[in-house]
Formats: sequence, C-alpha cells, structure tokens
Amino acid sequence: MTKSGRGLVWFRRDLRLVDNPAWAAATRAHPDVLPVFVLDPHLLESSGPFRRDAMLGAVAALDRALGGDLHLAAGDPVDEIPRLAAKLGATAVYLNADVTPYAARRDAAVAAGLDVPVDAHWGTVVHAPGSITTADGTVPRVFSAFWRRWQERGLPTVEGPGHAHRVTLPGSARPPKGVEPSADPRDRLDEFVAHHLADYPEQRDVPAVDGTSQLSIALKTGALGPTTAARVAAGSGPKGEPWVRQICWRDWYAHLLAEQPELVDHAQRPEYDGIAWRDDPEGLAAWQEGRTGVPIVDAGMRQLASTGWMHNRVRMITASFLVKDLLIDWRHGERHFRRLLADGDVPQNVGNWQWVAGTGPDAAPYFRVFNPTLQSRKFDPGGEYLRRWIPELAGLDDTAIHEPSTLGPLELAAAGVTIGADYPEPIVDHKQARDRAVDAYKAARST
Repeated sequence: MTKSGRGLVWFRRDLRLVDNPAWAAATRAHPDVLPVFVLDPHLLESSGPFRRDAMLGAVAALDRALGGDLHLAAGDPVDEIPRLAAKLGATAVYLNADVTPYAARRDAAVAAGLDVPVDAHWGTVVHAPGSITTADGTVPRVFSAFWRRWQERGLPTVEGPGHAHRVTLPGSARPPKGVEPSADPRDRLDEFVAHHLADYPEQRDVPAVDGTSQLSIALKTGALGPTTAARVAAGSGPKGEPWVRQICWRDWYAHLLAEQPELVDHAQRPEYDGIAWRDDPEGLAAWQEGRTGVPIVDAGMRQLASTGWMHNRVRMITASFLVKDLLIDWRHGERHFRRLLADGDVPQNVGNWQWVAGTGPDAAPYFRVFNPTLQSRKFDPGGEYLRRWIPELAGLDDTAIHEPSTLGPLELAAAGVTIGADYPEPIVDHKQARDRAVDAYKAARST
C-alpha cells in the first residue's frame, strides 16, 4: 500500500499506541501523522478530581510513549480539531468512536467543521456496537444471549501500528503542573493473570482482599485496550473465562447505550420512570458522606470519597441502599459515582445503576433488595474492610462491627463507641424500607 498525505490522530479515551485501531490505520496509511489530545474544558470541569487526574496521568504516559510528540490543544474540540487539521494540511482525521450522547454530538459537530473525511474506528470496545444483535437487529436485552453471540464472534486480531513520521506543530499547550505519567497497565494485567485470575471467582466479592483486576481505570482512559485485556486473560485457558465475561459485560453496556442513548436519563423499562422517588436531601447527603449508620455502606462511600475507587461488591450494596432503602432516584447516585469514580464511565455506570435499581435490561428484579448487614457479614466476615474505613468501630468484635446499633450500652462502652456521638444511628430501618420500596415499584408497574 502506497502511503500519502498527512493524518491527524485525535486521541480521546484511547490513550495508548498498542491495540489502537485508529492509530494503526493512520500510521499505515500516511507517511506523516500528528497525534493530538484536546484538553476539553467541558470534560475537565465535569470530571471529579480522581477521574481528571487519571485521565491526565494517562495523557502524560501517552506523551512519554510518543517521545514527547503528543500535541496538546486546549479548548473546544469542535474548534481545535478543524483548526489543527487545516494547519497540518491533513487529508484525514482518525479517531476511535465513543457511545455517550455528549461524544456523539461533539463528533458530529467536529466532522461538520472539517474539509477532510473522518476515519472512525472502535478501540474502546472489543466488538463494535451494532455487530451483535438479535434477529430483529437490536442488542439482546438479556446478557446471557449477548455473551453467547459475543463468544461466537471470537476475539479480534490486534493490528500493530505502521511506520510513520510524527509531525510536530508549534503552539502545543503546556500540561498541568504536577502530573505524573500513569504506570503501564500491562504490568498489572500480567500480575493479575499470573497470580489472581484462578482465584477471581471466589475472591472478586471480598472487599478486604486484592481479588479484582483493578484495571477499570486503565480501561476507562484507554491506557489498556479491551481486546488486549480479553486476549491475555483468555490465553490462560478456562480459568480466564469469568474475567473475560466481565469484559463482555462492559461491551454489552456500551452497545446498549449506543442503541439507546436515552438510557442516561431514562429507565430502560418505561414503567419505572413513574416510580414515586422520595425527595430526601438529608438522606442523600448522609449517603454521599458515609454517615448512614450502616457500616458497610459508610465504608464504601468513604473509600470512594478518599480514593476515587470502590470495590465492585460494595458498589452494588451502596447503590441498592440508596435506591431501595432510601428510595432515592438512581440518577442521583449514578451522577455522584460518575463524578467521583476515577473509572467513571458513562455506559458502565448507567448500566450498573439501572441493573441494581431493577430498571434496566436483564436487571435484578425490583423485589430483590440487598440486606446490607447480611451482605457485610457474608463478604467481610472478619470486619477487615470495615475497620479500614470506619476506624471508630475498630474496637468492636467481628460480629458486632456489622451492626453496632443493636448492641447494648455496656458492649459499646467496652469498645469505646457511643452511638449517636462516635458513630450515627441507622437513618432507616431496613425491613420497613424494603417494604416501602417494593410497594413503590409495584405501584409504578400497575400504572
């Protein structure tokens, strides 16, 4: 193939050179390429500090991989990409598409402002949206059906980049001060596959141990390609399938949002948009700040606020508590998680919240309500996770720490705990709250 012209590669949430189809296509088609990242004020302002730092760290790592040749532009991509393409004399702009409503609007506006074609690829998922459908051409609404078809397609081949000269242009923006390049996620992937993959099905639900891959941030920023992640895990044999299945869940939620962008704001099952949610700003604040009086919920929310990450099992417990125990609209929780999570990814966050709320495809039934205390005792039996994030309860024994409000004053005093002073009373009674939630869902279904 004869190379010609100049290509502009617009990096977004695909911050890597390996397993990047847009980068591979551009460097194979053109002798000269300009790698660009746009510091979009809309995205920077809507991201919480952890997600913003994760993104900037991945940008710095990409710049290092490019030998310092990444061109940083600051401003609206709708203005910056056409400006840079014209300045470069580009004959095509390359990118990896995204499924969020914001990305769709942005990319359409950028394409309208260009005088050259946009060559879009899918480097954010294993299989492109629209490639896995039922007989009627829609994304399967049941995950097991999607998983079966996803497996049948096999894992794509990862194409390597071509050889192209990296062009530099004057006027590159200065990166924010103090940003350090993020670590190579392949090291964590290799370590996880070698030492944790076999135990993943048993350990993934235990928040006190290092049983998950913790690669969600790298997958969100695109520092790690999902196809690479799936291929490495699948290469370990049958023991890799449970984790590869999680990569498929990630694809499924992206495919669903691409087909139904309204899922960001509306229940996939329309009847559940009629749930009579409670207006409870004090309860919402208590949940956000980790002071509900339910230890496993408070531990998770404190972990999120302190680190920008929360263990997956605890994400489900805290989400269920907000939606079912407090009967607060899932959208409030989804927005809070999206802002604070370093791995805050719209299709995954929306999909998981709708799953817990029982409003989405293949979701948990509306009458399935996690008992947070039973969940805590099952998955953190020794209270190690609770003690890490709620040190004021550390003196309680392994049984009492899960539900300190049920203890007598002498038992609490022996552990140095005063309910209402050192640690709050529960803000809701779980049994009563469960009945209230089930009634609210039934009422919505009946209308």
